[in-house]
Amino acid sequence: MPASRPVKIAPSILSSDFARLGEEVAAIDRAGGDYIHVDVMDGHFVPNITLGPMIVKALRRFSAKPFDVHLMISPVDPYVPAYAEAGADIISFHPEAGPHVHRTIQLIRSLGKKPGLVLNPATPVAVVDPVIEDLDLILVMSVNPGFGGQAFIASQLRKIEALRKRIDASGRQIDLEVDGGINLETARQAIAAGADVLVAGTASFQGGPQHYAENIRRLRQG
Repeated sequence: MPASRPVKIAPSILSSDFARLGEEVAAIDRAGGDYIHVDVMDGHFVPNITLGPMIVKALRRFSAKPFDVHLMISPVDPYVPAYAEAGADIISFHPEAGPHVHRTIQLIRSLGKKPGLVLNPATPVAVVDPVIEDLDLILVMSVNPGFGGQAFIASQLRKIEALRKRIDASGRQIDLEVDGGINLETARQAIAAGADVLVAGTASFQGGPQHYAENIRRLRQG
């Protein structure tokens, strides 16, 4: 792993104890999480329902780390302002979730937030080409979105490699994030393929707060 590309860990609060959500965010922050990853699902674009903007706003006071908000909702544009106002720092969305990808990126940027584009396992790499100059993050889904605890889809490693080449060629500082089935083994594989941000739910939160720092340290090592 080149020293110029340190690995960030984005613990997904989807795997935290929802009865203690604020405390969990504070604990994972203290443990060294780089981003707080927030999975937003609408029961329509993906088969699950999770966190609305009011919850994001309530959690904001528990961490000063960047809130990395992944919107798995369609249509996406009507909800972007609410999550921006709630305290999101990075807002990522799927190209399938709205008819005008560039317009959604412009909307996120106009609200002072960093835009990210998310590629599902069957979404082709080329979808980023017309907008790569406008992105701050590209998220590769290494599972089909909608549920935690799924197994890593190994074919996505080739997608990570292809995107790393595109990002390096662009000369821009764009996070290459991977989400889904991340454990110690797949973390190593994703990092070797070129990822520099790992979303980890179960792997971050397993064992309770006393283990969070060690979980994050081991993931970051690859």
